[in-house]
Parts: sequence; structure tokens; C-alpha cells
Amino acid sequence: MNRERTLSNLRIAMTALWDNKVRSILTALGIIFGVAAVITMLAIGKGAQEEILSQIKLVGVNNIEIKPVVEQSEVEVGVEQGQENNKKFSKGLDLKDANSIQKVIPSVSNISPEIILDTYVINNGIQRTAKLIGVTPSFFEISNIGLRKGRMFTNYQLEHADAVCIIGSGIAKKFFTGGEALGKELKCGSQWLTVVGITEDIAVTQKAKENLGIRDYNMDIYTPINTMLVRYEDRGKLIADQGGNWDDEDENANTNFNYHQVDRMVVQVEESELLSSSAEIISRMLKRRHNDQVDFEIMIPEHLLQQQQKTKDIFNLVLSAIAGISLLVGGIGIMNIMLASVLERTREIGTRMAIGARKNDIINQFLFEALLISLSGGVIGIILGIVASFSISQFSEIETIVSPFAILISFGVASATGLIFGISPARKAAMQNPVESLRYE
Repeated sequence: MNRERTLSNLRIAMTALWDNKVRSILTALGIIFGVAAVITMLAIGKGAQEEILSQIKLVGVNNIEIKPVVEQSEVEVGVEQGQENNKKFSKGLDLKDANSIQKVIPSVSNISPEIILDTYVINNGIQRTAKLIGVTPSFFEISNIGLRKGRMFTNYQLEHADAVCIIGSGIAKKFFTGGEALGKELKCGSQWLTVVGITEDIAVTQKAKENLGIRDYNMDIYTPINTMLVRYEDRGKLIADQGGNWDDEDENANTNFNYHQVDRMVVQVEESELLSSSAEIISRMLKRRHNDQVDFEIMIPEHLLQQQQKTKDIFNLVLSAIAGISLLVGGIGIMNIMLASVLERTREIGTRMAIGARKNDIINQFLFEALLISLSGGVIGIILGIVASFSISQFSEIETIVSPFAILISFGVASATGLIFGISPARKAAMQNPVESLRYE
């Protein structure tokens, strides 16, 4: 019996909404836009989180990045030209620094020194600029770069500075279209290098390039670091041959001269908790080795990414709060319009009571109306939110990911909003006295 009455009350509520379609749609607008806003905001937040995680994967976990700094010449007003170079000589970042960091600091699990050379590549009549990177095998491990084809450098190739290289997937597609790259030769600058491996395709977003200075690894060419030093250039040897003096007759020769043997070092520590302390120890150690000259900079990419994540989390929280307020406004709209409709539907309520409806039936009928409005608004809002998220991803650089959690929580909140804000109109409807209202007509 109770089930039949409940189904009957539900049918009456659906009929009432269908008879007043325009009013029902207008009542549901607040819920529709509120749900759509919540889903869109959570999709943007989820996309930002995934982007941060992908950037962390690119820079590697628990990594410290060390880069050289080539200082500009500076002299105080009134100081003679010959007195401006009285500072102590620094040999710059070199392989000995990398070896010392690896040996001395126990928290360091791996280190990858890099020498970067901007050069040109020629093959099959095609020439383009590219970066030739002198690396050790630890580079691929730290950077999470795997090989799609071929093999890693052998110990013999590393020790004897063989003319070999591992190319990025982009280089393989550009210079070896439709052919096998392994075993072929590629002219990099003045040297011909034999391809022994091809890296997997690595997705690098534009934001990752801008925020972290990450190169497009797919367009890089990797060669053993000894090959770079022996067959191309060794800036450390050049300075040593000059007796530690890189000044020549040009008074501004040292203004933009890179005397560092190594262009980048990535240090991997064992635990995330050791990142800051390890970076501080490395800084003191390098300063001592460079004669108290701070001609290097140390960056912890994971800390920067975590800070970005916190900023985005706050931003997403604010936007989600605004979207939540729109849901609240939608609930208030449902309550206000239904309270107004109660006064208009006094005769209707009286008719229902006359044919046997009890107060609980009236309450249930109006509650069903509020719930149906919020549920239908929630469904439409979900569709609108998914479409909006997809459109944002397609027509802007913002990545969005719609998660089932966002859909469930927004739909649940919408349902609860309709139920909560429908209680007051339902009770007011049940308390109406149709006979009393007819006296004033």
C-alpha cells in the first residue's frame, strides 16, 4: 500500500512539472549551471594535477639540477679597468665536480653530467639544427627515457670515445623516414656518428618547456660524454691550456664566455626528505671547489612543481567554491519558486485532499517535484559540464580531465540540494487550508 501511494505521489509530481514546463526549466537553471561549473572546475583541476605529475616524471623523482652561471663583467665607478678581474679564478663545473659529489655525499644515488652542443645534422640531403648531448648511461635512467630500438652505449664505446649516438624519436622520423636508422651514419657537426639506439617517444608539453626549461628530448642526439670531449670540444681543457686565464686582448672577452666544461648536472638523491639538505651540501662543496666563486645555480624541480601544485589547488578551491555557491543559489531558487507556487496551487492542494490525499502525501508530492527538478537539472548540468570541459581542452592550452568522482559528487550535491530546499515548500503546502483561502476570493 505504501509503495502504491509513493508511486502515485511520484506520478502526480511528474504531471505537475510537465504541466508547468517553462517554470520547471527556469527553476532548474541554477542547478544546471551549478553542476556544470563544478564538473568543469574539477576537470581543470584534475588536468592540472596530471600535468604536474607528467612534468615530475620528465624531470625525474628526487632530482637536483645544477647549471653553470656565466657572470657578466662588472666594475665599480672609479675603478681602473685592470682592477675588475681581481676575483679568484674558478675552473667552472666539470666532470671532477660530478665525481666528487657522487663519492662524498652519501645521500646521492646517481648523477648525470651533460655537455650540450648546438650544431647541425645532415643526412640524405636534409640539414637542420639540433642539440648534441654528451651523456653517461645514468642520464637515461634519471630522466626516465627508455629505448624503443637498439641498445645502450657499451663500456668500450664509453671508454674509447667511439663515434656512436642514440637519437630521439623525432630525429629518427625526420632523417630516416621509411627506413631503418640503426647502424646508419648521421653527420653531427664535423663528425659522422653511427646510430646504435632510438629513444621512445616522449610527450613534452609547452608548459613543461616554459616552466622547467625542459628540452624536446625527441629532437636530441645523445653521444658518450667522452666522445663529446675528445671529438668535439673540451672547454675545461681549453682553460687549462691557457693556465686558467681566458682573457685575451679584447677587454670584453670574458663577458659572455662559457668556461664550464659541463653544461648541466642532474643529481638524484635517495629520499625526497633529503633534497633540501643535499642541495645545501652540494652548494657548499661546489663553492669550495670553485675558490668561493658562486658560478653555478642549484634548482630542485620537484619543489617548484609542488609549489605550482599548491597554487593551482588554491585556485581550483576558490573556483569550486564559486561553483558550489551557484548550486546553493540554485537550491534557494527552487525553494523560492516552489514557495510561490504553493500559494498559486491552493485549490489544487484542496482538490487532492478532497479525493483522499493526506498531509504526508502532499509533502511527498512537493518533495518529489523538488527532487525531480534537481535530478533533471543535475543530468543536464553533467552533460553541459562534460561538453564545456571538452571545449576548453580543444580550443585552449588548458588540459581538462573529467573524472567519475567529479560527476558523482556534483550529482550527489545537486540531489541533496533539491531535497533540502524542497522540505520547506512541501511542509508549507501540507499546512495550506483550501477552505480558508476560498473565503478571501
